[in-house]
Amino acid sequence: MPRESQSSRFLSGPAFVLYLAAVKLVFHLLIAGRYGIFRDELYYLACGQHLDWGYVDQPPLIALVAWIARHLFGDWLVGLRLIPAIAGAATVWLTGKLARDLGGGAFAQIIAALAVISVPIYLILHHWLTMNAFEPLIWLACGWCIVRAINTNDPHYWIWFGVLVGAGLETKYGIAFFVIAVVIAMLLTGERRFLITREFWIGALIAFAIFLPNLIWLARHNFPFLELMHNIRQTHRDVVRGPIAFVVDQIQIMNPVLCPLWIGGLIWLVFGKEGRRFRILGLTYVLLLAMFVGLRGKNYYLSPVYPVLFAAGGVAFAKITVERFKWARLAYTVVVAISIIVLAPTVSPILSPERFLEYENQLGLRPPKAENQPTGPLPQYFADEFGWREMAEETARIYKALSPEEQARTAIFANNYGEAGAIDFFGPGLGLPKSICNHQSYWLWGPRDYDGSIVIVLGSDGTGDRDHFASVEVAGHVAHPYSRRDEHFDIFLCRGFTGDLRQAWAKIKKYD
Repeated sequence: MPRESQSSRFLSGPAFVLYLAAVKLVFHLLIAGRYGIFRDELYYLACGQHLDWGYVDQPPLIALVAWIARHLFGDWLVGLRLIPAIAGAATVWLTGKLARDLGGGAFAQIIAALAVISVPIYLILHHWLTMNAFEPLIWLACGWCIVRAINTNDPHYWIWFGVLVGAGLETKYGIAFFVIAVVIAMLLTGERRFLITREFWIGALIAFAIFLPNLIWLARHNFPFLELMHNIRQTHRDVVRGPIAFVVDQIQIMNPVLCPLWIGGLIWLVFGKEGRRFRILGLTYVLLLAMFVGLRGKNYYLSPVYPVLFAAGGVAFAKITVERFKWARLAYTVVVAISIIVLAPTVSPILSPERFLEYENQLGLRPPKAENQPTGPLPQYFADEFGWREMAEETARIYKALSPEEQARTAIFANNYGEAGAIDFFGPGLGLPKSICNHQSYWLWGPRDYDGSIVIVLGSDGTGDRDHFASVEVAGHVAHPYSRRDEHFDIFLCRGFTGDLRQAWAKIKKYD
């Protein structure tokens, strides 16, 4: 290969997109062990020890990923978070590729990929092992299949679309809204021609077949996810935004500097002379926005769709500046790069908690809330990484003060899955038995073989415990300064459950 050709290959748009993807991967691996393990990660690891076709609050794939990560890397946080970090890097790469398939050259690909790196909510989600880390990649891959089907007029891409939708349904149910929006957008555009193709319906059958085991599990367990969603609505745990506030939240969590890029991409897709070929993507976004506002969804529910708009925005920006205002390309790229340097410490564990609080006060920025939780000094996404080991250690101190005979019949009862997961994660190294818990899928796993004669209770104020035990004493206390305030509590040592714990279990279910 000639030297010039080889050199240009390493300086091409796809090459720079790969470099950016590598930067994102390395960044997440470097900070993976900075704080502690996240609340939901503890739960997913526990689910991984009870592999099944479904769980109360999520499909099965995240538990399988947690099981794989735990078997490959043990308790090493960097290893646990490697797979979501790879998913984040892949999202950067595929965004650049989509920009190329939309007709964008090197600059369009680079600015679209850089935009993904610059999104605060993605920096949060790709830091943890969570099902939300895979959503942007799956939705983006579905969008790429749509673009390829349009560009090639080849309906076979709808088969792969179906495969991805099936995998998405086994990851998080939110992709169902994406599919509904895509189908409606198809009916409103010329892509309705694909609805009568055999390949589209083969893809639909494949998606259903992949989802079927989880659907059967849900039916056998009386659709606990629907019960969970109903209970959450009743408790008003989630922050409900009006239409304008919801859009403002989008601007903030997606990085305000990127607002012109994704809005420009949306306009190009819906009204642009060349972009209208892919109008289905723009209409899909509009429909999703309307759905989540109307259904009072959390502000980050829409976040997986933005890489598609970044790709379109990159193409539109490149076309506008192809002859005039070329200086704007470099200027905007620099502004985007600076924005993430400024914002990254607010959403990634780069600084110590003390330095973070100082930095946040200097900036005067506060992240929009998605849930009504007593978070303490740190935002929820940081607070939920603190206090778990200390809680397990305090529980172990209480447990080991009991006689061997008492330990053999002592249950550790947690009032939420974070506390239960922490006992299960740190407990083996501290000599603790597995926890029991009435929250989410833990309730399905039951009280094990305990009868309630001795119970160490976590996450309670003691009121209900005094109604059900012969004696209740405060045996310890946990209050990590950076944990959520609802994780500051007394630990109770309870004796003599007034009844049979196994029979009472059915009445204490907590889906919320």
